[in-house]
Amino acid sequence: MSEHLQAEVPLTECPVCGSSALKTCVRIEAMPTYCNVLWSSIEEAREAPRGNIDLAFCRDCGHVFNRVFDPGVMDYSEGYENSLHFSPKFNAYATALANRLVERCDIRGKDVIELGCGKGDFLAMICAAGDNRGTGFDKSFESGREGAAAHPGLTFVQDYYSEVYADRPADLVVCRHVLEHIQHPRTFLEGLRKTLSERPDTLVYFEVPNALFTLRDLGIWDLIYEHCSYFTPGSLRRVFADSGFRVVEQNDAFDGQFLSLEALPALSGERGLLPDPDELGAVALDVDAFAESYRAKVVEWQSRLRQAKDAGTKTVVWGAGSKGVTFLNIVKDSSAIDYIVDLNPHKHGKFVPGTGQKVVSPDFLVGYRPDQVVVMNEVYLDEIKNLLRESGVAADVRAV
Repeated sequence: MSEHLQAEVPLTECPVCGSSALKTCVRIEAMPTYCNVLWSSIEEAREAPRGNIDLAFCRDCGHVFNRVFDPGVMDYSEGYENSLHFSPKFNAYATALANRLVERCDIRGKDVIELGCGKGDFLAMICAAGDNRGTGFDKSFESGREGAAAHPGLTFVQDYYSEVYADRPADLVVCRHVLEHIQHPRTFLEGLRKTLSERPDTLVYFEVPNALFTLRDLGIWDLIYEHCSYFTPGSLRRVFADSGFRVVEQNDAFDGQFLSLEALPALSGERGLLPDPDELGAVALDVDAFAESYRAKVVEWQSRLRQAKDAGTKTVVWGAGSKGVTFLNIVKDSSAIDYIVDLNPHKHGKFVPGTGQKVVSPDFLVGYRPDQVVVMNEVYLDEIKNLLRESGVAADVRAV
């Protein structure tokens, strides 16, 4: 396995505020560098490249990041598949968000740019909701995917957004679940701010995973190599303010699992936001408690799966995304699990990096008849229970 590990060059300063006041949080060895790239065979999956996660906490701004992340091993090609839009629950959330942005920000008949648009699902939604024109940037975009191709007025560029594209018109810039993949987010945002220098009224909407959900609600399966940054509310505000933006609104979303932020280009001379001392202190306490809680939760699930295996209990995991891949690779007794279920048909028949479980459709369970279904995200629990009930699959369904 060691030949597949990436070399470590640790960061010594926070990528948000530049502080060297860092505290070690948790270290996880030999994780797949991609959770959202599945493989065509068990052999390929088990030989997938790996890297280490060494989380550090910045005492000055509250940011959490993987100090040994290597951006050189990341290449977001068409094989990168992280669409959640096959879930009715997530699709309803995304639809409501698109409608809210259109209504509240009056995005009608206007130009929308999405940075990291994936397969184009959300951009198609927001353009359909307001009869807008959209340009999506993503190296993993696939032409011909259902949804994006169904709406006129859309253009997709298989490239990273940069100042090269500053001439593209934009009344709204959307960037969802991308910033956490970028090692130096302030540099990225400063570049975006430059492209908007002649457009001070352009609103930007960003969405990232909420680090407080990971720390406080023990969403430990969200720790993946692809995510080098874990934003707390304070560190997210700080990086935007220091990059030349004025934060208009910040909220949590999706049952507290996401953070959203709306901002406008700041006027010359406006100062950045300073972290709230009380908020920083609370996050520091969360970080102190997290390492032990993390270890305890891993041990708990190792014991559960070992007991299930000894008892001959047929167990499947539901959710072949980041959480599912992390769960299987961290919990060493994941050999008790042969299959992982996902609604996304583009994942079916492929294999999980690191451990090699096969991804199957929900229909597979009708014949397989599992005794236990482990759901990787509790927010989908009712949706999954209903689907299994309608399929006649009687199993114990529980969230991690």
